[in-house]
This record gives sequence, C-alpha cells and structure tokens, in this order.
Amino acid sequence: MKHEWRKKEKTFYLPKNRPERITIPEFGFYTISGTGNPNSEKFGEYLSALYSVTYAIRMSPKKKLAPKNYVEYTVYPLEGVWDFTEQGRKEYQEGNFNKDEFAFTLMIRQPDFVTEEFALEMLEHTKKAKSNELLEKVRFETIADGDCVQMLHLGPYDEEPASFKIMEDFTEAEGLIRSHKTHREIYISDVRRTAPEKLKTVLRFKVKEA
Repeated sequence: MKHEWRKKEKTFYLPKNRPERITIPEFGFYTISGTGNPNSEKFGEYLSALYSVTYAIRMSPKKKLAPKNYVEYTVYPLEGVWDFTEQGRKEYQEGNFNKDEFAFTLMIRQPDFVTEEFALEMLEHTKKAKSNELLEKVRFETIADGDCVQMLHLGPYDEEPASFKIMEDFTEAEGLIRSHKTHREIYISDVRRTAPEKLKTVLRFKVKEA
C-alpha cells in the first residue's frame, strides 16, 4: 500500500483554518539552511539541492539502492522555519520588513524507513550525480517540535500576519505563550500552479504554559 500523507497524516498536514493545539512527534528530515530573499534565484538553488536528494530516495528502487523495508510513498511537502538575520531583526524593529535579511531552514520530511545511515548514503550518491554545490549544506536531522499551535492559512503568503494574529490570540486565551519567535510553514500547494488566493499553508509555532 502506497503511503499517502494527505490521507494518512491529515492531523499534521491538513488542519482546519482555525487554531488548534497539537503535539508534534519526532520525524526525520533532510534540511538546508541559508539566508536571503525567497524570491531570488539563489533561493531556487537551495530548493533544488533539497529536492534532488529527496527524490534520490524516492527513486532508489529504480537504481537498486532501496533498503529492504522500502515502502512506496508520496514525497512529503516542503517546510520552512523562518527568522531574520541580526540585521533583519534590527530593521524589523525600525519598521522595515526586509526579505533579503531572512534566515531560513528548509526541510522535507523523509519516510519512517529512512535511517540516518541510508539518508547519508543517498546524500553522497546525489553529490556524485549532481553539480549543485549547495548539496554540501544538506543535513539529515531528527526534529521533534513538541507542543505547538497550528492552523491552515488560505491565501497569499503576504497575508500570513492576519493568521498569526488569530493564532496568537488563541494562544493567549489558552493560557499559553510562544516558546520561540521562529515559526514553521508547510507548503501544501504548488505555488507554480496555484492562484495566490487558493494557496494552502500550514502555519505552526511552539508554545508552552504561561
């Protein structure tokens, strides 16, 4: 049976468009970190590096490289944890929202059968097959976000602040506070093929008891 995250893991990837509290367990990810504007050509190179190693695992059976416990699956969606550089935070406090000063960690979750050893083997295989120098920045990490508030944002990315305000009001009403200023975005829609008003993005941040 093919593992379809849209059908079997709706709790994590298809929440309602209203805030909810959720506990996120540990998952394995390929990750890559950097800085800069997400609309830039360089940002596309980060994405290319991340997707190339992700699809190396997805296509490993055709290369006869898959582990014995390989399960056919749909590739998980792109995720991003976003912050500002030190300069970006300074500018933001002064009222300037400078996308060139974004600091990000992009990631794609890998199926449960992917061990760290296999992930690193496939990373080395991809480095030999691809010329993208940013592959040197790709890492395999296990990440558990734990206690979080999340909701589905419908619409353009630039309108996310309105959804975050709803989430923050919910957090306060529940007697919680944000435990970190960074937040996670999970991109359910393909931005290349989806009208801005129809984009679906999961927004999530970590919380703790006030």
